[in-house]
Amino acid sequence: MDYESIENFLGTTFDGFRVEVDAARERADIVLDRPPLNVVSMPQRDQLRQVFEVLDDHPGVRVIVLRSNSEHFSSGGDIKGFLEASPEHVSKLAWNVAAPERCEKPVIAANRGYCFGVGFELSLACDFRIASETCRYALPEQNLGQIPGSGGSARLQKMIGIARTKHMVMRAKRISGEQAHEWGIAVECVADAELEAATDALVEELRGFSPLAQRTAKRLLNDGENATLATAIELEGHCYSRLRASEDFREGVEAFGEKRKPEFRGC
Repeated sequence: MDYESIENFLGTTFDGFRVEVDAARERADIVLDRPPLNVVSMPQRDQLRQVFEVLDDHPGVRVIVLRSNSEHFSSGGDIKGFLEASPEHVSKLAWNVAAPERCEKPVIAANRGYCFGVGFELSLACDFRIASETCRYALPEQNLGQIPGSGGSARLQKMIGIARTKHMVMRAKRISGEQAHEWGIAVECVADAELEAATDALVEELRGFSPLAQRTAKRLLNDGENATLATAIELEGHCYSRLRASEDFREGVEAFGEKRKPEFRGC
């Protein structure tokens, strides 16, 4: 998709969210915008996947932020929508929710208030989660006689282990942003008024690194998550060798020797 097509697509009206691109800061925000609870509809999941894919191709975007416009990130999905959706549509839910994970660029989830169900699953598929002290994470599907269906329990178990995941999934328990930070789900837990500033700071930090090295690290870590240790080390070696031939690596080494800030170009 060329640049004009990307801009035209991002300028359309989406179901339950909007997209903001700040070219000067090389940042794109996907803003959940169905107040007060930002319930995620079935069509919205398809559109969110498409937007992540388009932003991944956007030449002016280095970092993507997923956030909300209200006191709650998302209370979860449209419950009635599950009964109305076709089996074929439901089978694609996990693929749509995994879009942040497949995206080559760093993706940050800024969470406050309710972060339940698919809202939590979308956040778990992001690279970094920053939680405010008001945040409450939960996978409450047991209350509906169901289980998480878009990768929530699987990703959570990788992060916090089987015992804590059973606590959250089988008992439909909520945990605070502070507890999520202690358990390793969130990279930071900040006061609610500081969520935007903490998110801004992480965006700027990530922009300072080589885009090529960032893409490589994300792909390597995602691929290595399900590999044996020996395979993961082998993958790391191949990625390291490839980056040694990059202009960004040469710039990083020269900048280190010259005691200056490197100017990475992503090549």
